[in-house]
Amino acid sequence: MREYVQQRAGGYYLTESRVSLESVVYQFLRGESPEAIVQDFPSLSLEQVYGGITFYLAHRAELDACLQQGEARFEELARASRDANPLLYAKLEAARRATPTRG
Repeated sequence: MREYVQQRAGGYYLTESRVSLESVVYQFLRGESPEAIVQDFPSLSLEQVYGGITFYLAHRAELDACLQQGEARFEELARASRDANPLLYAKLEAARRATPTRG
């Protein structure tokens, strides 16, 4: 039986690739088809993407907890960066408000 996902460097990756399972799962959860995911990650085969999605579905509770931890860590780092660089973030926010949005 072929393994499509392996755990390394503190995360899950599609076997024989540098693509994280998280990257594939987030697209899958946004409603992307496996074919569309392959277009975004051309180093992956359709079989690898389906294998990754199958692995996710089989381990959903555990992996959803990992995704939530990653999101919380990202928010913590973003908050620390904003606190450490208030002038930069004020300039970025001013630039964002000054840029017209496309509709």
